[in-house]
Amino acid sequence: MNISELGSRFGFEAVQGEFDDRSIAGGYTSDLLSDVMARAGDDFALITIQAHKNTVAVATLVGISVIVICNNRAVPDDMAAAAKSEKVAIFRTSKSQFDVSGMLYSMLHPAG
Repeated sequence: MNISELGSRFGFEAVQGEFDDRSIAGGYTSDLLSDVMARAGDDFALITIQAHKNTVAVATLVGISVIVICNNRAVPDDMAAAAKSEKVAIFRTSKSQFDVSGMLYSMLHPAG
């Protein structure tokens, strides 16, 4: 699945839509950015409620290509600008982290 497919397939709102449409290799769900730095991988989707520019900095550091902000949290302008600069996609959804994680897992591992 590519980043653009993630947004369209699940009906997520594109908050920052200028990105390289890379393949998503996996996902990581966390609101603790030090945990993301220690455990997330290249080309993962980060599923979180942490809507601030430090989230983009951590994503860039570990090679995360897309951030999904859950629970309809507002995305500040400086976060969107940082993501645009780094070519990191940001999507927003009203769904919970649990729901988004399950949806992404089902798409990446259809056999279950």
